[in-house]
Amino acid sequence: MSKQIVIVTPALADANNGNWQTARRWQQFLAPLYPTRLAKSWPDAEADGDAAMIALHARRSAASIAAWHARHGGRNLALVLTGTDLYRDIAADAAAQRSLELARLLIVLQEPGLQALPPAHRARTRVILQSATARCPAQKTSRHLRAVAVGHLRAEKDPATLFAAVRLLAERPDILIDHVGAALEPALGAQARQLMDACPNYRWLGGLPHEEARRRIQRAHVLINPSLMEGGPHVVMEAVCSGTPVIASRIDGNLGMLGADYEGYFAQGNAAGLAALLAACRDGQARPRGLLQRLGRQAQSRRPLFAPEVECGAVRQLAADLLAGGAADAKKGRA
Repeated sequence: MSKQIVIVTPALADANNGNWQTARRWQQFLAPLYPTRLAKSWPDAEADGDAAMIALHARRSAASIAAWHARHGGRNLALVLTGTDLYRDIAADAAAQRSLELARLLIVLQEPGLQALPPAHRARTRVILQSATARCPAQKTSRHLRAVAVGHLRAEKDPATLFAAVRLLAERPDILIDHVGAALEPALGAQARQLMDACPNYRWLGGLPHEEARRRIQRAHVLINPSLMEGGPHVVMEAVCSGTPVIASRIDGNLGMLGADYEGYFAQGNAAGLAALLAACRDGQARPRGLLQRLGRQAQSRRPLFAPEVECGAVRQLAADLLAGGAADAKKGRA
């Protein structure tokens, strides 16, 4: 059997989300060493050439994981746990729980994710922080504060809290909020359109190509990430690697990316807290020690964690261990 690796991801390019970005980036890391392909499910027409599987999403890839285990056993099988896996599905969904049992190695994308796993699974779990290419910070105006939220409109991303914060800031024309993301739940899209009519400082831009979304992050004064659950949010590391500080909900996924002492957190679902942080950033925008500047320095200190060479080394070590039959210590290669 050729040493081909299959990455099973329920999200392919048309999804334009974090899981797709992870799968594509890992394929690029592995391709110079091993034939590596992406598949939405397994087995498929190319399955006979596969020697190891890396599956994203315990619940949505459960059928593929079970089929692989039935044919090959679990020693060449790794499972990457998403936010909905860690913070919802593995607590109650039988298929997700079965996926945990079948995989030889488990991957979480930020350190607090380990604590979301049942203790029996932690010894065979690795932490691999994701990466983004570095960009030079853009020149930004002092005439207003521009914030951007990037995430498809669905309940887990908590657009309701963002919408409520926008209403609280309706009398602040100096705070502009752009919102990037497709309406995966049509009712949320309708609410976003109504909000634009009521609050001129808010713009819903819909789904955008990844490169355009990243340019908007780069040009913004601050990124907003109000999510209820995150496995390892891409937009946070992309902001940090673009010189853009972050205002985020105090959840494990954000804490794991930005650190426990970061000053830019608001309580999950607390629209008033989010609005207050945005107002504080604007009101101290010109001060060297204002909140916006402090957040920028704190975010900058996290940037080395998201270097592509660090993630690449960890992903290649994972693949080598899977192809060797999973004999390596599960802690080896932790990033």
